[in-house]
Amino acid sequence: MDPLLLGAIVAISTILVLFSGVSVATGLLIVSAGFLIVFDGLRSLELMPEIFFGKLDSFALLSIPMFIIMGSAISSTRAGADLYEALDRWLTRVPGGLVISNLGACSLFAAMSGSSPATCAAIGKMGIPEMRRRGYPDGVAAGSIAAGGTLGILIPPSVTMIVYGIATETSIGRLFLAGVFPGLLLVTLFMAWSIFTTWRQQGRGGALEARRYSWKQRVEILPRVVPFLLIIAGVLYAMYGGIATPSETAAVGALLCLLIAVIIYRLWSPTSLWVVLRDSTRESVMILFIIAAAGVFSYMLSSLSITQSIATYIGTLEVNRWVLMGMINVFLLIAGFFLPPVAVILMAAPILLPIITTAGFDPYWFAVILTINMEIGLISPPVGLNLYVINGIAPDIPLKTILLGSLPYVACMILAIVILCLLPDLATWLPDQVMGEAV
Repeated sequence: MDPLLLGAIVAISTILVLFSGVSVATGLLIVSAGFLIVFDGLRSLELMPEIFFGKLDSFALLSIPMFIIMGSAISSTRAGADLYEALDRWLTRVPGGLVISNLGACSLFAAMSGSSPATCAAIGKMGIPEMRRRGYPDGVAAGSIAAGGTLGILIPPSVTMIVYGIATETSIGRLFLAGVFPGLLLVTLFMAWSIFTTWRQQGRGGALEARRYSWKQRVEILPRVVPFLLIIAGVLYAMYGGIATPSETAAVGALLCLLIAVIIYRLWSPTSLWVVLRDSTRESVMILFIIAAAGVFSYMLSSLSITQSIATYIGTLEVNRWVLMGMINVFLLIAGFFLPPVAVILMAAPILLPIITTAGFDPYWFAVILTINMEIGLISPPVGLNLYVINGIAPDIPLKTILLGSLPYVACMILAIVILCLLPDLATWLPDQVMGEAV
């Protein structure tokens, strides 16, 4: 059978299996086993366990549970509330200051936790009720937090970037650096829209209440925030100063976050610590299970010559490389609507990497483009994980209102992709400066 036709059949079969309700990892294993049996016979199943466990035999994977523990320890404390409160006190006089405070808190919390749902939950619990109380529309209150939460998979340290690095065998440290300026670009665009929409509402006669804080009140909140910021700075310094590998740095960061949670936030109850470790283990096992299953799925695609044929076919297309990149972006956007970021990256990145490198695109720049597409998926139906997290925090706000409130931020993300296409150095300059040009 023609490999391209077989690839189409595999794609349709995978979609149908995943839509049946099984987990992503189980679905990938079912599809892989089915096609291997049909085309290679039962003997091919003997290799599946070896490939499955071989994919997990990587020291780099240790960074995933460590960063998840780091984020879980922070999420279990009042760190999110303290970040929100600190920024609110300092930005209260700025137009749209409360929305900007929430977006700033989301970006800082995302940098500490690396989790989009955790960021939405931690900041949203404080920010949404307060914004509504001060007169902000429900759509602005809910949409800004939903969008701000997506920053968790772009701003380093990011579990999504780690997964991309493992799937494509690219440098995790370089990927982290590639996400810094694009992350700041997104935060800036989000804040600019927030200021504009607040100014427009006030121009129409809407009154937004602003609190007044003394300098003493502004300064007294800082000691609760500074330790976490120092941890972020320390983790990045250790990683890029050549002191430790990403996995070793993640382990130290996780330990320090646990210590701060115990010392500053008095999280010394065995029950509370058990919840942190239990939740971290569950999320880590889920991600590692998907990684291993995706390894088997990739082997199946390669064994049946599907991956090579797709890459060869696209390479022979006489189309402008930016048209090709546009087609890839549409594909990623649609995939992100239905599948979680980790699954999309593990299934698509190994196939797309040779295509984009052949077309002359930088793989680290492409990682940022891919991640922003995944961010859009987090606030777009039908999956839109962040939308449902916000709906759980504020159940009296209709899901439609949350979606409409997040759409302007989707436009900001699309604008960010366009800017990165025009100015790719925003993603590649910092990694080249810190770690030298990629070979």
